[in-house]
Amino acid sequence: MIPLRDNQPTNSIPIACYAIMGVTLLVFLYQLQLGLNNQAVFYIYGLVPGKYTVWDLSRHFSLFNKIFSLFSYMFFHGGFWHFLGNMWFLYIFGDNIEAHFGSLRFIGFYLLSGLISGGFHFLLNPTSLAPTIGASGAIAGVMGAYFLLYPRSKILTLIPIIIIPWILEIPAFIFLGFWFLMQFLNAAGSGSGAGIAWWAHIGGFLAGIALVKLNQLIPETGTRERLNKFTQKKTTPKFQVVQTLSRDLGLDLYGQMEVSSLEALTGTKKMVSIPRGFYNPLYKVTIPPGVKRGTRLRLAGVGKTTPDHKKGDLFLTIQIKNAI
Repeated sequence: MIPLRDNQPTNSIPIACYAIMGVTLLVFLYQLQLGLNNQAVFYIYGLVPGKYTVWDLSRHFSLFNKIFSLFSYMFFHGGFWHFLGNMWFLYIFGDNIEAHFGSLRFIGFYLLSGLISGGFHFLLNPTSLAPTIGASGAIAGVMGAYFLLYPRSKILTLIPIIIIPWILEIPAFIFLGFWFLMQFLNAAGSGSGAGIAWWAHIGGFLAGIALVKLNQLIPETGTRERLNKFTQKKTTPKFQVVQTLSRDLGLDLYGQMEVSSLEALTGTKKMVSIPRGFYNPLYKVTIPPGVKRGTRLRLAGVGKTTPDHKKGDLFLTIQIKNAI
């Protein structure tokens, strides 16, 4: 299952998520220079339990390296798809968790999730000589926090079935619960020598839930409010899910979509998904400059279809956020 987006809105730009993604990208480019299969890099920067418990390996690494690699391992990846998949999940789920914690606390939350994830892996594989790398454990913490905070949020999900892509809206508690179950089943069925640190994913997920609870005990400092003045979003999501209704049993459908004050003034383009059972078709919508609240846009032929192929239209009413 590939998440495309969630419907949980945020009003601020996730600068911490973007910063983490930027640093991870720079590290990945560094890896490309050294070679993605460079085992020396994996042992220097990766999490290797035997680096702390096996003398023949431990004596080759300094105390600084042993501490540094507890954090550096989560910024290195084993290949392009490993890197891309982790960054995509961080992009989908991270903005809402950053909005909950605030940018500075989110960075601490992310690093702690990765650290606890690594610790979980270490406890279950204390003498392993295999290096572990990747942001999966830290991002599992983000997903665990999302599972606790926004269980009823909807995740627009792509499910490729042979050559037919299905796009479904799945409640977050089902999507993330299924993801966690798969990690557990894979962990239970794999040995300590498995190529993927499944138990680290589980540890990260549980760490995310625990850290949300712990954060509630820490008083606010006001930093988040001061940063929000600079990170306030000026646009609405490029991709929106539109819930539609019909009137008088006709063929036409009616729905709403949101734009910001700036977008209403300058115009913009959006992608909308119209839920229809198990299939959510996508449409491009052009918002002309100067639209007002209540302006109705017409998408010809996007309404209901009769057995004789007669089609209705879709009418989208514009709602303006942060109106000026």
